[in-house]
Amino acid sequence: MSKEGVIMLPGVKLVTLDWKIDDRGYLAQVFHSADKLFPEAKRIYVVGNFERGMIRAFHGHKQESKYFFVLNGSVRFVLVGMNLENPKIESYVISARKPQVLVVPPGTYNGWQSLEENTLLLAISDKTLEESLNDDFRLDPLHFGKDVWKTKPR
Repeated sequence: MSKEGVIMLPGVKLVTLDWKIDDRGYLAQVFHSADKLFPEAKRIYVVGNFERGMIRAFHGHKQESKYFFVLNGSVRFVLVGMNLENPKIESYVISARKPQVLVVPPGTYNGWQSLEENTLLLAISDKTLEESLNDDFRLDPLHFGKDVWKTKPR
């Protein structure tokens, strides 16, 4: 597993966003074309889980990049390099309480688990749905064992 703040998989980024707060409320700008964080977005979609502990995994692409932002709740992301002979596994906890964008580059399996009820993600892709479906690789959620999804006491 990755250590907090250390990213080992090539191309993976965790970008912290700034809250803008005034007497009206708050705003976090997720996408801004001048940031050069995102290539051309071809698809933006929302994915939600109703219950805590629900796992959606493992899904990978050799050509597609994805960008995830937690709108509500919190998630544990598990990312794994697609070289399964020597898999590199990293784990990230992302919460709506601290706005961040997780950049998942091509060549990376990704999966996530809801840590709260009614968790909701915004996802941005640089491929159309058709392009994505033609570049779709899946593994069982427990392919790397149950421990990748467990919270460790500390």
